Amino acid sequence: MIHGLTGVVTAVRELPPESTQQAVGYPSLFLLVALGALVPVVPTGAIVSSAAVVAFHQSSPLALLVVFLVAAFAALLGDTALYWLGQRGVRSRNGSRWLAALRGRVTPERLALAQERLETHQVSVLVLSRLVPAGRIPVMLACLLSEMPLRRFVRGDLAACLAWAATYQLIGILGGSLFPEPWQGVVAAVGLTVLVSAVPGLWRRFRGPRAKAGGAPGHAASGHEHP
Repeated sequence: MIHGLTGVVTAVRELPPESTQQAVGYPSLFLLVALGALVPVVPTGAIVSSAAVVAFHQSSPLALLVVFLVAAFAALLGDTALYWLGQRGVRSRNGSRWLAALRGRVTPERLALAQERLETHQVSVLVLSRLVPAGRIPVMLACLLSEMPLRRFVRGDLAACLAWAATYQLIGILGGSLFPEPWQGVVAAVGLTVLVSAVPGLWRRFRGPRAKAGGAPGHAASGHEHP
């Protein structure tokens, strides 16, 4: 991942003319975001923020709007394709490798939490799932296991993708406005997105030992009540 981000920064430092940026950048943004939605290993948030930084420094007033629309549509298309592939696995007696891959990325505890939230908040939980790092896959798997129709999933995911694209574009605009050179803004935006993505994992690791320590006395107490 570090080498990939270094390559992004190097590319931005040697930016071609705006016409070339738009001709190459928009299709590349679409493909990378769609691929990242379909195969959740590409840091799509950092890609959108970096594209927003470059668009912020362009003279075209529509550059930021195009980045937003391309990112949101690519995310929606990737999510829809992944959900459709997951549905095939749910309906198949033998499952599918796509459904197995989704299951493999979600712990039973996170899946149970996502299912509980889905039952409580219905489709609105999809919006939050895309804004919370590593929250998209558990909620998508919960939707699949509850046999949510594809059309209903797409309606909820549309709002989620729009909110997601707007959030990461704002991070890019902030980075672009703080520094005079695009590559400096890209470094700031990528650093912020990486930090935001790392916070939930660090929080879970911090809470894990405390939750276990807090649960021990209660377990002992129940032992006295039921010898």
